[in-house]
Amino acid sequence: MTARIFPTAQDAENAFYEALERCDLEAMMAVWAEDEEIICVHPTGPRLTGPDQIRESWARIFSGGPRARVHITNQVALSGMMLAVHSVHENFTLEGQRQADARPLPVVATNVYLRTAAGWRMIVHHASPAPAEKEQAAAPEAPPKTLH
Repeated sequence: MTARIFPTAQDAENAFYEALERCDLEAMMAVWAEDEEIICVHPTGPRLTGPDQIRESWARIFSGGPRARVHITNQVALSGMMLAVHSVHENFTLEGQRQADARPLPVVATNVYLRTAAGWRMIVHHASPAPAEKEQAAAPEAPPKTLH
């Protein structure tokens, strides 16, 4: 069992994103439940199940070291006594990116947490590339108003 206890699902989520930014594999795996049925889907990747596949995938992702920052927006959290579901927008910026080019890379993610005897633990992380935002169509100009 991992020694770290997350008293709330939000605490587990915060630890997940801190580990992601630091490329800290042990801290990342401390967030996950120790169960063979845990699931992780990275953007454009296959479904990974169990701690071994998930650990291996994060190890590959982290192998280059810290290079991205993630800013979470648009969180929608649904929670009950034993289960919590967080839907978020992950906005990644890459280190070394020129400020002029610093457009965040958007990802939509769903994180599912289970309350266990060892506190809240992640059981599902499913991330997908966010659809491109549509350009706002220019509104037709209103005819000028004439005041009498």
